[in-house]
Amino acid sequence: MALWDRVKESASTMQTQLMAKKNDLKSGAFRDSSMAMCALVAAADGTIDASERQRVAQLIATNEVLQNFPADELRRRFDTYLDKLTADFDFGKVSLLQEVAKAKKKPAEARAVIQIGIVIGGADGDFDPTERAVVREACFALDLPPHEFDL
Repeated sequence: MALWDRVKESASTMQTQLMAKKNDLKSGAFRDSSMAMCALVAAADGTIDASERQRVAQLIATNEVLQNFPADELRRRFDTYLDKLTADFDFGKVSLLQEVAKAKKKPAEARAVIQIGIVIGGADGDFDPTERAVVREACFALDLPPHEFDL
């Protein structure tokens, strides 16, 4: 199976698993952690261009699991997190990993945050090494073994 197909299949599988848990994913900690995860994936390579920002924002708006929250609230949080990364990438990354860690108390939410990172990273068919690395770092912040997600 080609790498492109494996990435698409993995993202699709993660999305299916997320949908099965949708009703359990309504906390503020999950909301904040998932938006921080999205921002980290969008900026994984150290740059955030307008098209990538828009693409990830569109994915957030159309993700059924995230529809538990008002779209404008998600967008505001996502933009705030990206602004932190733009102002000082290294300091912003540490801050966002702390936001991700808020989901650590509930294992189902913690796993869902990682799955959202994989869905967002693989949405363009190229879950590149920098995106994989930041999702792996998020695993450590959430006390989850990266190998559980093939990272």
